[in-house]
Amino acid sequence: MRYAMIMAGGSGTRLWPVSRSHSPKQLVRFIPSDDGPRSLLQIAADRITGVVPNDHRLICTNEAYRDEIKRTIPGFDDEQILGEPVGRDTVNAIGLTAAVLAARDPEAVFAVLTADHLIEPERGFRERLGLAFDLVERDAQRLVTFSITPTSPATGFGYVERAEPIEGTGGVAFRVERFVEKPSVEKAQAYVDSGAFGWNSGMFVWSATTFLDCLRRYKPESHAGLAEIAGAWDTPDRARVLAAAYPTLPKISVDYAVMEPASREQARTESGVKVVTVALDIDWLDVGSWPSFGETLDADPHGNRIAGDPAFAHTHDAERTLIVNHEPGHHIAVVGAEDLIVVHTPDATLVMPRERAQDLKTLHAQLPEEVR
Repeated sequence: MRYAMIMAGGSGTRLWPVSRSHSPKQLVRFIPSDDGPRSLLQIAADRITGVVPNDHRLICTNEAYRDEIKRTIPGFDDEQILGEPVGRDTVNAIGLTAAVLAARDPEAVFAVLTADHLIEPERGFRERLGLAFDLVERDAQRLVTFSITPTSPATGFGYVERAEPIEGTGGVAFRVERFVEKPSVEKAQAYVDSGAFGWNSGMFVWSATTFLDCLRRYKPESHAGLAEIAGAWDTPDRARVLAAAYPTLPKISVDYAVMEPASREQARTESGVKVVTVALDIDWLDVGSWPSFGETLDADPHGNRIAGDPAFAHTHDAERTLIVNHEPGHHIAVVGAEDLIVVHTPDATLVMPRERAQDLKTLHAQLPEEVR
């Protein structure tokens, strides 16, 4: 059967002060839509409508967010929310999902999706997601990742190099040659120019049992702990075993723990796992910082963008400035500024140059606990 798990455990520190520890970016209703502001998690859950049955959708998140998710995202009950006692990076969130699904359905094939991306058109994404499911259902040894057609030599993303196409897929699925993590700008430009690379989207489709077998071979420490958790999952000991075992798992991403060693194994032998990528020629936005959030908003003739009631945002001789106002009735005025970011909430205000947006994570670590 087909399943999908949305990873929604991030803290969203580069979107402070709107994103907070008690209500991180994926739960905040701040993405503009025709029906009013929506959260990234709402959008991600709706995006797979029609591809995966509603009762086969899961969310893996911090246990502390369980009640807020149930309150704001209809259609997810307690058994569809996998609550992590602590974050242990992507390989363990995915491994937990695989272990729980495989114990209940040995034929389970599941998609790993993200809660911080905007994707258009959604219909095109659903079609490629369906193709990825088909690929794994025809050969359970396939590990499928999605690669995005790059629009710039971005150095903050990993890259996937495509090899020969998979027969019968219309030239949109390929064997993976290799993964490259966050290259220099010169290498990134060469990858874009070659036409053989895509951005690594962090989204996947695979068999639950195949993923667990990869984990057993490539990261046995994680496999052992997750097997212990899965054995107790449908018993009264679930909470106790999860709380004891999960924090001991090695913290590492799925790209380093599974995808890279699997691609190296594929290069050495014709047997075993087969790492495949499905190309996504779509508009894809990783809403992970204030500059990227600004891209969701329309710009005025001077490049300024406003989130909140425009009647309370005022600019004079300002260009390419982002104003985010989360306090009704509060006026924000910007004069003579260029490439500035101003974010205001009832208890915190952020002002920074656009070019320093990546430094916000460092500042966040220095803030008092009560305002994080």
